[in-house]
Amino acid sequence: MPLFAVTALDKIQTLPPEVWLKIAIAIAAFCLTIFLFRRVMKMNKIIASIVVFVVGSVVFFSWVYNRNEPKFMTPIVEKIAPFFPSAGSYATKQGSQPKP
Repeated sequence: MPLFAVTALDKIQTLPPEVWLKIAIAIAAFCLTIFLFRRVMKMNKIIASIVVFVVGSVVFFSWVYNRNEPKFMTPIVEKIAPFFPSAGSYATKQGSQPKP
């Protein structure tokens, strides 16, 4: 076996602990998602739809207010954001002179 050959096991052993933590969190999130999905499928569909709508709305409007949306949502949020308040708009209004 040549000295310069690096196996996949050697590469895995050199990964930092932060990577293993992220992998563990991803696996736990996936298992939790499957568990929650199975619970929701046993619920009344109308109630489940309302819960999903409310949670989705809260997350979406939080993205609009704080402008911390994922990159793929930026075009949609940019079109909607002018119609809603943002995190910096109150401080900007307070810093300006009142209109007579």
